[in-house]
Amino acid sequence: MINAIRSALESRLFQNFIIGVIVFNGAILGLETYRGFDPGTLNLLYRLDQLCLGVFVVEIALKLVVYRWSFFRDPWNLFDFVIVAVALIPASGQLSILRAFRIFRVLRLVSSIDSIRRVVAGMLIAIPGVGSVGGLLLIFFYIGAVISTSLFGEAFPEWFGDLGASMYTLFQVMTLESWSMGIVRPVMAEFGYAWVFFIPFIMVTTFMVLNLFIGIIVDAIATVKEKDNEHKVHKLPSTEDTDLILAELRALRSEVAALKDQGRRQ
Repeated sequence: MINAIRSALESRLFQNFIIGVIVFNGAILGLETYRGFDPGTLNLLYRLDQLCLGVFVVEIALKLVVYRWSFFRDPWNLFDFVIVAVALIPASGQLSILRAFRIFRVLRLVSSIDSIRRVVAGMLIAIPGVGSVGGLLLIFFYIGAVISTSLFGEAFPEWFGDLGASMYTLFQVMTLESWSMGIVRPVMAEFGYAWVFFIPFIMVTTFMVLNLFIGIIVDAIATVKEKDNEHKVHKLPSTEDTDLILAELRALRSEVAALKDQGRRQ
């Protein structure tokens, strides 16, 4: 019985069914935000939402029965368990804010789709490298904020009046959001040499440091994919192992046939 349930849970058909329920549940939660529905329609959406939640609860319960305590050793299973457990908390009174958190059930797609799971795993692996690049970026921001405050603070106190305002303005410049007409050109109208500061700052932060973030994350995702492929290869028996297993089965079959013949003769 347990083996049958395990096979059903691990089958591609059941996994696709869960993915479909997650997507359907996400659509229902989105429709519930529309205020033009009548009470009957809203009640139907609520019942469908509870039905989806019931499916998730049954899925988690079956996994607990099959895998027992080993269920919690898998971080993705633990993630699914927390998402479903939060949804079971009564969202009333002071806990009514939890109703808005129901949409987090859509995050179960992360643990259900292998490609998304690899991306998330890659991002987690990339955290140390991203942290180092973030520290480098912070150093550039601090240096730029001190320089810009000293040079442009008196003329443009709203943008460069203090260290915090300068860092926020430089963040806007880094994202290229209205950086030219909104900030740099007005500053250049007052200080003609301002481009000497802003152009190198954009080149370093936007085109170099931020691309380091992308490179680190892409490399981490590639590493995760490579490990998954190696794991799949290790799980599959090699041709030599398959031939050895078949040879042993043939020998065992011959021995069984010989024992049967010997029994008949006796």
